[in-house]
Amino acid sequence: MTCRYSLYFFLICLLPPCFAINFLFNSFNSTDPGVIFINDARVDSSVLLLTNDSNQYSLGRVFYPTRVPMKQTQNSTALSSFSTSFVFSVLPEIASSPGFGLTFVLSNWTNPPNAIAGQYFGLFTNATVPFQAPLLVVEFDTGQNTEFNDPNGNHIGIDLNNIESDETASAGYYNSSGGFVPVIMNTGQNVHAWIDFDGSEFEINVTVAPMGVSRPSLPTLSYRNPAIANYVSAEMFVGFSASKTTWNEAQRILAWSFSDTGTAREINTTNLPVFNLPSSSDSLSAGVIAGIAIGCVVFLAICGAALYWFWLKNKLEDEEDEIEDWELEYWPHRFSYEELSQATNNFSGDRLLGSGGFGKVYKGIISNNTEIAVKCVNHDSKQGLREFMAEISSMGRLQHKNLVQMRGWCRKANELLLVYDYMPNASLDRYIFNVPKKLMNWQQRRQVLSDVAEGLNYLHHGWDQVVIHRDIKSSNILLDSEMRGRVGDFGLAKLYSHNEVPNTTRVVGTLGYLAPELATTAVATAASDVYSFGVVILEVACGKRPIQRGSHEEEDMVLIECVRDLYVEGTLVEAADVRLKGEYGVEEMETVLKLGLACCHPDPEKRPSMKEVVAVLVGEDVAAPPMELLTELARGGEINFNEAMESTPGEDEK
Repeated sequence: MTCRYSLYFFLICLLPPCFAINFLFNSFNSTDPGVIFINDARVDSSVLLLTNDSNQYSLGRVFYPTRVPMKQTQNSTALSSFSTSFVFSVLPEIASSPGFGLTFVLSNWTNPPNAIAGQYFGLFTNATVPFQAPLLVVEFDTGQNTEFNDPNGNHIGIDLNNIESDETASAGYYNSSGGFVPVIMNTGQNVHAWIDFDGSEFEINVTVAPMGVSRPSLPTLSYRNPAIANYVSAEMFVGFSASKTTWNEAQRILAWSFSDTGTAREINTTNLPVFNLPSSSDSLSAGVIAGIAIGCVVFLAICGAALYWFWLKNKLEDEEDEIEDWELEYWPHRFSYEELSQATNNFSGDRLLGSGGFGKVYKGIISNNTEIAVKCVNHDSKQGLREFMAEISSMGRLQHKNLVQMRGWCRKANELLLVYDYMPNASLDRYIFNVPKKLMNWQQRRQVLSDVAEGLNYLHHGWDQVVIHRDIKSSNILLDSEMRGRVGDFGLAKLYSHNEVPNTTRVVGTLGYLAPELATTAVATAASDVYSFGVVILEVACGKRPIQRGSHEEEDMVLIECVRDLYVEGTLVEAADVRLKGEYGVEEMETVLKLGLACCHPDPEKRPSMKEVVAVLVGEDVAAPPMELLTELARGGEINFNEAMESTPGEDEK
């Protein structure tokens, strides 16, 4: 269907709209749907189904074919208004599975460049790199991701060119007496949503209620910000987008009304289908009853086979969970699954600390009242599990005060549970970006940088193998009870002998922190870890993320380039976080900024080693790079660090 109408839609998009956009879909017809389908979206039994459960990673988008006029000209700040309402249903296959929900979208594109299938609602590249075109999203989020500061696993958010919401509110509505009634959006129930975009006031009002409840007088979320104009182009597509990973979740749009000339027309909700997981309370037809009667005889015969199968399955699982000979080789301590289940309150949602591509992390309390963090990791095969365990065994032997310490592990079938020290103050990024609840002062920041530098120095030089972390970033730097920094999340780490040449075939890590040579060689080295740490140094000193979003792609700010430009202009200290004014000496701040730039030198051979970085930050007795050399490296000059160090005059020669 998309191919047949693609030329038609293309021609429409080239023409400026000369009429009002006003449509109402009380249901959807597969023969003439009236919308554009992208990727896995389709019509399924009169409703729009956005993702495909048969695919492990799936995204789907639906757009109205005609762009909606939002501005008189591209540079205009005067915005048009519109009103829309729709009925949606989000139903996970398993009620406890983490899902994502869906979004209402205003986009300059129907197919956002580099959007990741399975993540970020199918709209964004990742959390650190903003979208490449004007994009305004209202998310109906049914999962909590603490990395993006989600308030809970059932909320509404306003996203401006970024997966991290500018404003959020718990899903629900205000009744006639002013009381708030929660609306759980991932039970399959039909939820009615209303969105009013007031361009003259730069205001978005979002309201949700269960289908059948009259529209509440108060909105669930009200967001007003003149900056909205920066995320709206002259004409934009309107529609919906959703994505899924390995957890199956049906995201459906049952009806949709839209108007850019007034209030959207009322949706007829009387005949809309309702989607629920199968229930034993469903009424039985006469045919089903007859089938049950006939099947009773067969059931008696099957029971014996089923009981035998159940006994055999449990026996095999028990054997699978028994400690095998190869497991006895590994350290640290092995916990029992029952012990960790009890410690985490059966891995309950209120103990969830976070989740990511490598699994979920839960807070636990073991028998001696020690707080722990339990990370759950799935593996596909016993062979892969054994190899992974060998590597985890090596990681478990790492002992340093500035590393998050592994306490032990547990295996149940093909699932690994890794047990670490609990870090009560979460991660560094929560204290330096945006408007944190508690801003970290300069002295604390210097201390954390020193802590992490010492931890990385140990990984690179202080153990019998070289450990390349490969994902150094502020969110992977955890803070203990005394706000001291520790390097965490070794999910991507690799171990090599000190004389071994690193070798890998794929780039891993986080954009904004990746060393430039990884784009061509894909080989992570100690120097690429140094580059990532250099980015962290600049983040901590400047209070800014590696890539700051702008209203347009060309306005995106790359932190390294901005700091280097200020240095060349002779105004380096202006890069410092303005919130720290008066807390630092100018010379001290310039030294830290120069060190960050030196670590981010484009040539990996010219970056300082972590030993030399520690010498600058901690002031150890080992040779620190002279300031003139640091200055040249900060500028990105062509100078060999080691040769320059050897040729630096000593105190007697000076």
